[in-house]
Amino acid sequence: MSSERLDASASVLSPELEPGPDQRWSTWPASPPTQRGPLPHPAWVVTASGAFDTELGVVKTGKEADVHLIERAVPGAAGVLLAAKRYRNSHHSDFHRSGSYEEGRTMRNTRDARAVNRKSAYGRSVAAGHWAVSEFDALCRAWNAGVPVPYPVQVSDTEVLMEFVGDGRVASPRLAQSRRHGEELRDAFEQVVGILEAFAHAGFAHGDLSPYNLLDHDGRIVVIDLPQIVDVAANPQGLDFLYRDVVNASTWFRRRGFDNDPEDVFAHLVAMLW
Repeated sequence: MSSERLDASASVLSPELEPGPDQRWSTWPASPPTQRGPLPHPAWVVTASGAFDTELGVVKTGKEADVHLIERAVPGAAGVLLAAKRYRNSHHSDFHRSGSYEEGRTMRNTRDARAVNRKSAYGRSVAAGHWAVSEFDALCRAWNAGVPVPYPVQVSDTEVLMEFVGDGRVASPRLAQSRRHGEELRDAFEQVVGILEAFAHAGFAHGDLSPYNLLDHDGRIVVIDLPQIVDVAANPQGLDFLYRDVVNASTWFRRRGFDNDPEDVFAHLVAMLW
């Protein structure tokens, strides 16, 4: 990523310059501060009003959302790669999030809440935006709590833009893809415990932690996929989610030959909560 700061005054473009195929104007200028990432914004964030977002391809497809790779740049200047997670809406989506994740949360607009419960076309559209905002908010909370997550750049409707974690245009592999075994995994295990500790210190559980949503970026473990983050105190099943996170991680490491005790880890995390 470029370390050069590109702010709103960085470019004065000729009026005939328009986005080309697979491009759009940057959505940053239209986003209010509440839809932008935590301050201070990293130096690499492109904030120029004359920047373009260029589609570079699909990184990952899923049941609820697809992750696309885009480049945000002022024409002729160095840009930055971003991951654009786009939640599906209307009849194209297939939301399967358990209602148990939502316990302790409220949707302010009662009409929207009823539509979501009825699973109408409008309700499914609302749900897509709801999960996008939920993920963006979770990334912001995690970032502020010191959890190693991709920096959340902004949220717009059903799209979450975040830091792309990878080398060049290639995304970092999942921890599940690691070929390390036994003691070779000690550092990774300690980092995962550190992630669980950071969540617990902030009063949260990831809710769906596994080696499939942990990236191994040149030895640094980064956690992704956070829309279901759980407030342990507010959610009646909060401790169950935390325990499941611990067991999921512990089981994978044990299968790879690194011995550990999930009960000890869980007891340690609970002590951090209260």
